[in-house]
Formats: sequence, structure tokens, C-alpha cells
Amino acid sequence: MKHSFKYFLLALFLSPISAFAQMGDEVEMADTFRAEGKIYVVVSIMSIILIGIAAYLFNLDRKISKLEKKD
Repeated sequence: MKHSFKYFLLALFLSPISAFAQMGDEVEMADTFRAEGKIYVVVSIMSIILIGIAAYLFNLDRKISKLEKKD
């Protein structure tokens, strides 16, 4: 189970790299958000969601490991 968690973290950190590679020179929505200062709200909400998912998966992995050792 720990191997899958490591692969999840690796995918989590490599996914922004591929997202930046797909962006073109002009992204109007991102430019608008950046100009109005809303990009920080979007980034912070996305960060909170991703941290919450990672914490949930980490907690779930610990519980499953504890149950596996119990049997």
C-alpha cells in the first residue's frame, strides 16, 4: 500500500509540470484572474483541496496498514 502512496505523490508533483507544458502563450482567463488578483484565491482553494485529499489518503493508508497488521 505504501508504494501506491508514493506513486500518488509523484503524480501529484509532476502533474503541474505537464499542465504548464500545455499552456499556450495567451490564456485570457488566467490573465484576467492575475490582473484582478483572483488568481491567489484560485490557487489557495486548489491547494486546500489537494492538501485535504492527500491528508485523507494518508490517514486511510494508516488505517488500512493497521488493519492488515492486526490480521
